[in-house]
Amino acid sequence: MIDEILKHNREFVESGAYKQYQTSKYPDKRIAIVTCMDTRLTHLLPAALGIKNGDVKMIKNAGGTITNPFDSTVRSLLVAIYELGVNEIMIIGHTNCGVQGMNAHEMLELMRSRGIDEEHISLMRHCGIDLDSWLHGFDDTEAAVHETVDLVKNHPLVPHDISVCGFIIDSVTGALTRLE
Repeated sequence: MIDEILKHNREFVESGAYKQYQTSKYPDKRIAIVTCMDTRLTHLLPAALGIKNGDVKMIKNAGGTITNPFDSTVRSLLVAIYELGVNEIMIIGHTNCGVQGMNAHEMLELMRSRGIDEEHISLMRHCGIDLDSWLHGFDDTEAAVHETVDLVKNHPLVPHDISVCGFIIDSVTGALTRLE
């Protein structure tokens, strides 16, 4: 499959198809969006929001949430704010998220079944990594979005003039619901 992707990439570049996507590194709408990496949102979310290449900074991760105030998602938001001019942040969860209900015990069992040695799992725990917490999903998407909004709004390095709002997008229709 990777070879097919590489072949397509060569053809894409050679044909000049990239030209329609050229833009600057600065988001035209001065918005950053934190959302889920779910494949259903790849084209649906931009289409449902009416955004195009260059409009926003899109930060994706499993669940579209922030679980640690000093993780790479927060770092990306800080770069977006201070280096790229973002002044609004949208946290967008979605219906039927795979991280909702994710169970750390089941994830660890899947790792073991794929050949991850128990010694490596024990080493992670010995180094202070709480795998049960780190690999746990969330039970309620709306609550998870609220927690992430609260974390960003109250982060000591996020200026108070940044607007932070939470939303849930329907992963089938694209309907967006603002959370209050």
